[in-house]
Amino acid sequence: MIGKSSLAYAEGVAEDIFKALSDPTRRHILDELVERDGQTLFEICARLTAKHGLGLSRQAVSQHLAVLESAGLIHARRQGRYKFHDVNTEPLEQIVTRWLRPDTPEGTS
Repeated sequence: MIGKSSLAYAEGVAEDIFKALSDPTRRHILDELVERDGQTLFEICARLTAKHGLGLSRQAVSQHLAVLESAGLIHARRQGRYKFHDVNTEPLEQIVTRWLRPDTPEGTS
């Protein structure tokens, strides 16, 4: 079994996740990807403008996506000419597991 600290709390990983989540625009991007996974940059920009009133440039949204991807919260995949972005909840699940479902100490039931 993998220890708590080796995955979710490897040096820098948790900080990257919390940094990524600290920005409201990145949280909006994640909300949009949770609602409809597999969006292109153009689709994400359009949804941010239409639903949240955020008139960000494509470059600004790309930079936010890069932060989310480096934190492991999204995964980008290429398909032909297009790049699709998918949400990855595993890093968040590891954090939640640490505090909400801690391992039972050995010797207890």
